[in-house]
Amino acid sequence: MHEFSLAADLPKAQRYAELLPQIRAMLDPEPELLNAALGNVCAVLKEQFDWLWVGFYLVNDEQNELLLAPFQGPPACTRIAKGRGVCGQAWAQAQTLVVADVSVHPDHIACSSRSRSEIVVPLYRRNGEIAGVLDVDAESVGAFDQTDAEWLEKVCAAITETAAL
Repeated sequence: MHEFSLAADLPKAQRYAELLPQIRAMLDPEPELLNAALGNVCAVLKEQFDWLWVGFYLVNDEQNELLLAPFQGPPACTRIAKGRGVCGQAWAQAQTLVVADVSVHPDHIACSSRSRSEIVVPLYRRNGEIAGVLDVDAESVGAFDQTDAEWLEKVCAAITETAAL
């Protein structure tokens, strides 16, 4: 069992820096524990940053869509087509997308009316293919920036290195 405790008044980058080794320590290389590992990552991030929603969508190659995987927060969309919404666009473009205000983003999929900003980070398999995305929503406009992008990319890289994707 891992206990995550960081001071809320630490600068954002320092909170991520202290959190990342703890996330790495809880990841497990066993394929049957992938959902547990992803669920724990969601729980840790949501708890430490008090975001509205943190979750993963994993690629379903047969349907060419993202399927809802472990998450923390209010109910979410279960299927997202490639190229649709911020998640589908991040997958199609193979890049992290930061949306300061989802109300002005074209093709935003509103799973929760409380979401005001969003960041989506691709999650890669070891062979370089995209396995899915990490999706994070916040209740305030402009909640995410380049610091979040850099550190959440490191979290996804840790999952790629450790977990069986």
